[in-house]
Amino acid sequence: MTSLLAEKEWRVIPEEETRSGPMQMALEEVAAETARNGGPRTVRVYRWKPSTLSLGYRQAAETVDWEFCDQQSIDVTRRPTGGGGIYHDTIGDISYSIIAPSKELPQDVMESYHLLCQPVLEAFNKMNIAADFAEREYPAIHEPACYLRGVNPAHDIVVDGQKISGNAQNRQQETVIQHGSISYKLTPETQLGCFANPETNAKTYRDRVTSINEQVGLTRKNAVRTLKETLTAWTDASQGEWSNEEIAKAKELAEAKYRSDAWVKDRSDPTETS
Repeated sequence: MTSLLAEKEWRVIPEEETRSGPMQMALEEVAAETARNGGPRTVRVYRWKPSTLSLGYRQAAETVDWEFCDQQSIDVTRRPTGGGGIYHDTIGDISYSIIAPSKELPQDVMESYHLLCQPVLEAFNKMNIAADFAEREYPAIHEPACYLRGVNPAHDIVVDGQKISGNAQNRQQETVIQHGSISYKLTPETQLGCFANPETNAKTYRDRVTSINEQVGLTRKNAVRTLKETLTAWTDASQGEWSNEEIAKAKELAEAKYRSDAWVKDRSDPTETS
């Protein structure tokens, strides 16, 4: 099913991009600049390699077990979006993003979430997973962790009360970046290990969170393909790729910002000019 957004120019980045966490976040910022300057809007499905803990924008660095992440070779970066930290396992996580000018989207944030999550819900339906927005709030189990925060009906997707996807938006400089994490396979011990004093255990995690693999046993390759094809059809996107200029900008931004201690630990953007 296509949307009214399909009247605009969209590109889908080839299935499934595998890059480092800092580079993935830098590419989204660059894609927003491209859309803002009259270029194509972007949809994509991507993978984090190495596995990465992405912190929410306002999350305190003290909530991270830095020694554990170092020992497990887990990268740490910070998203420009809010919410809790997400451990993006290279196998266990499937991520997507939708990037477009804000003037083309509802200004009401909840309406915007519900619009941009339509293809995600449609993809779950094609996978025979009965996923939908949470009908009510659920209390937090461990606030620093995205999948264990209080469940929000505005943007959290659940299956029978268990969270399967978290989604977040960044709205600035006339563009919207919506990205989301979809749980393909649970890795509770590693998820919890990324956080300092997680106040819970693997059993409680499994009670709160579910995954595509647990629900239907679909292969990861087929799950990724279903999501990518649904996003493509919903926007009527053409096959695209990053330009050489975008890749060069993103590489520079990844090192200068998304891998820097100033951004990751102190939430200070070293690339901002006063």
